[in-house]
Amino acid sequence: MPARKVGIIGCGTIGSQLAIAVDTGAVRNASLVSLFDVVQNSAQVLKQKLNTGPSAYSSFDDFIKKTDCDIVVEAASQEAVKRFAVQVLRAEKDLMVMSVGALADKTFLSELLREAEKAGRRLYVPTGAIAGIDAIRAVKHLLDSVTLATTKSPKALAGAPFFETSKVKLDEIKERTVIYEGTAADAVRAFPANVNVAAVLSLAGIGVDRTKVRIIADPAFTTNQHEITAKGSFGEFRFTVNNVPSPGNPKTSYLAVLSAIECLRSICDDGMRVGS
Repeated sequence: MPARKVGIIGCGTIGSQLAIAVDTGAVRNASLVSLFDVVQNSAQVLKQKLNTGPSAYSSFDDFIKKTDCDIVVEAASQEAVKRFAVQVLRAEKDLMVMSVGALADKTFLSELLREAEKAGRRLYVPTGAIAGIDAIRAVKHLLDSVTLATTKSPKALAGAPFFETSKVKLDEIKERTVIYEGTAADAVRAFPANVNVAAVLSLAGIGVDRTKVRIIADPAFTTNQHEITAKGSFGEFRFTVNNVPSPGNPKTSYLAVLSAIECLRSICDDGMRVGS
């Protein structure tokens, strides 16, 4: 099959690693044709590190209109998903969403699915920094409860909107401290760069309003830990993943980067189209 032409929105940690993977041939049957980032020159800086010379844009209109890509990978932010995802689908391109927290908005998700169906395109969601999603999907109709406990160092949680109104002071935390307990729907808004996994888990299971999330700050932690507990008439699952933070960005687990690369490889390799 002809190589699938890939465009990437966002040239940060995940976007850069995806671009390098495609550029170096780690994702077979894929060709990187375009990069876009709202930050001036970010796409150009990434382009200089690559061998294949993709087009680089700081204008989304130019990115979507001037490049002939088959699939666009969003690797920027929940805000970017809200701003650009519908336009990507209307331009008749498949879309892979990394900032899955944006899909916790059920009205927005329904709109995306409608647009994808109208355009005859696919919406892909990688599993990200957790494991066990296939098992959760298999028993979703039998689930009574799903809980995600995420533990990170305070510096990995810094900058989250949660702290704009919370009395919690990260720099004063000296021991393991639960700083948030609530629904996945609220968690992905309060910690948009930290718990996209909560949205992935919710989409696979019982939804964002019934999935419970606990966020723990622990100064002793050097990994990002996600512990999933699922209970129902089938029995009980427990999965624990300790992820090494991605180099240069403690908010992102390295497993999330690897999951994105593998998802794109599954989409492109030998014409396979495996995704949500």
